[in-house]
Amino acid sequence: MVLSGVKCKGDEMTLTDCQHHSVVSCKRAGAQFSTVYIEDRPLHLLYCAAEENCLAKSAAQANWLYGHRRLLRFSSQIHNIGKADFRPRLGCHSWVWHECHRHYHSMDIFTYYDLLSLNGTKVADGHKASFCLEDTECHEGVSKHYECANFGEQGITVGCWDLYRHDIDCQWIDITDVKPGNYILQVIINPNFEVAESDFTNNAMRCNCKYDGNRVWLHKCHLGDSFSEEAEKEFEHYPRQLNNKIS
Repeated sequence: MVLSGVKCKGDEMTLTDCQHHSVVSCKRAGAQFSTVYIEDRPLHLLYCAAEENCLAKSAAQANWLYGHRRLLRFSSQIHNIGKADFRPRLGCHSWVWHECHRHYHSMDIFTYYDLLSLNGTKVADGHKASFCLEDTECHEGVSKHYECANFGEQGITVGCWDLYRHDIDCQWIDITDVKPGNYILQVIINPNFEVAESDFTNNAMRCNCKYDGNRVWLHKCHLGDSFSEEAEKEFEHYPRQLNNKIS
């Protein structure tokens, strides 16, 4: 694992106590990114992820015994700020079982993760199948209604959010073939409009992304294509928090 942009004083107990560029985000919109970092992960640990098409196409020609993939990993929180619970379009009888990961997918594609050039051309991508929509945390006074354990009901209650941790499969973009440079990191929730929402305009978040071949930085995060002066000022006040919300 490569922790990006580490700077230590010398009296820290662990590396994560040092200053680093691995936790970034911006306020407002439909998902929250945090714990952004680069990991060089051995291919032999990625068989299940490959079955779910979570690696770049070049992985198929790689040496699976000794090769590795470079992954841009991050956690994301999906907030429900709407007026109704966010539920999978299909009932549990239609969910798809994935044997390798030993879980059901309630939606084919829940989130797209894209790395774009500055002119908008896609240079790398990832996706997240919704294998577990649940209430990880809720605002004060809001009760959790959904839990995936034991084949439970899936969904996100109004006022709650679902956490997808950085250390689970497919919570990444495979950037093995990406050259150092400046890019745009984009996340789109419910991209195929499988679930009805009152407002789809806040389901996309973009951040400027700088990659130097070893480290990565995100900055100037914004909602959709908005680069307004007001939005820029707001995000500058929240350099370590990124939210993306469904409504």
